[in-house]
Amino acid sequence: MIELLNSYHLTGLVIGICTFLIIGLFHPVVVKAEYYWGTKCWWIFLLLGIVGVIASFSTEDIFLSSLSGVFAFSSFWTIKEVFEQEERVKKGWFPKNPKRTYKF
Repeated sequence: MIELLNSYHLTGLVIGICTFLIIGLFHPVVVKAEYYWGTKCWWIFLLLGIVGVIASFSTEDIFLSSLSGVFAFSSFWTIKEVFEQEERVKKGWFPKNPKRTYKF
């Protein structure tokens, strides 16, 4: 697979598409994570980010290393987004979970 991408010079394009998909995947994850668990789930994304960084350092393949890095830093960015999502819920832009108690 990697040889095919390299022979047609598609590696950059495929990394870009995968980056777009990874970032797009994290948007609904942020909304759902905040809805069900609130901000106390931030450590899960920290662990996912650390695993992604380790995976990025552990592979010599530039394609897998790049995607692992994108996944890692998308996970780190999600920590920030979960806290911002809480603010969006406070403003009424997103629904509150009726089964949770809120501090605000």
